Amino acid sequence: MTAAPVRDSGRMRAGSQGLPFWMADVRPKRILIHLALIAGAIVMIYPLLWLASSSVKPSTLIFSDPGLWPSKLRLQNYADGWRGAALPFSVFFGNSFLISALAVIGNVMACSLVAYAFARLNFRFKRTLFALMLATIMLPLHATLIPQYILFHSLGWVNTILPLVVPKFLAADAFFVFLMVQFIRGIPRELDEAAMMDGAGPFRIYRSIILPLLTPALVTTAVFSFIWTYEDFLTPLVYLTDMASYTVPQGLRLFMASTGVSAWGPMLAMSLLSLVPLFVLFFVFQRRLIEGIATTGLK
Repeated sequence: MTAAPVRDSGRMRAGSQGLPFWMADVRPKRILIHLALIAGAIVMIYPLLWLASSSVKPSTLIFSDPGLWPSKLRLQNYADGWRGAALPFSVFFGNSFLISALAVIGNVMACSLVAYAFARLNFRFKRTLFALMLATIMLPLHATLIPQYILFHSLGWVNTILPLVVPKFLAADAFFVFLMVQFIRGIPRELDEAAMMDGAGPFRIYRSIILPLLTPALVTTAVFSFIWTYEDFLTPLVYLTDMASYTVPQGLRLFMASTGVSAWGPMLAMSLLSLVPLFVLFFVFQRRLIEGIATTGLK
């Protein structure tokens, strides 16, 4: 006597409703949620699609032809934009990469040291200094811009990259210090105590134990430091007066004329190219970036 075949209950339910088995778990609520997410994604990505489309349009059609598919292609916008400003656009890219790289190195080194001191070491006025550091996060940039300019001008640093780089090596970004402090507090202190029993000092513990475990937070700090420095327009505008020292945002500003006659095609083409490093950086370090924000210590 042969045993009756066991039928899949999911297939039976789907068949009883007249639907294929692969649609058994599809519910109207889930469909509406996915449609809403797709609509939101289209709204968010539309400006980028418009930028890509307008970068290959003649300047006369950028605002008169609102469609995403260009009726006329003008790839010459990229060549004109690359060499159309007062200097080749490669100069602006090089300046931005140099300043951003130095900012990344400064923030990673200085903020990790300060965070380790606040999280692990004991010293006088520790809580007071930590509270003052957190209070600086609430200060807008414009509130400290004039005092900083007076200080850097008295030091003779105006029209150099020093005002843009030196504060990074002094742990001036309190947000990154706070991020690393919270991460270090999640690391068990037993690791420090075991290292002390082996004769390790505070700096050795920081270098051999804390720093390797701090990698997700370090990557997060590096990525955000690069993005915020790379896309900063106001600070280089204040301190840099020599065109050869301009960054990418300032280079894009050169396409805008005060008389109203602007090179829209080349400007949009260079704007699209300026986004490429940010997209590459995000996709390469996306997993580490999310891990550094979501975790507060060891898994």
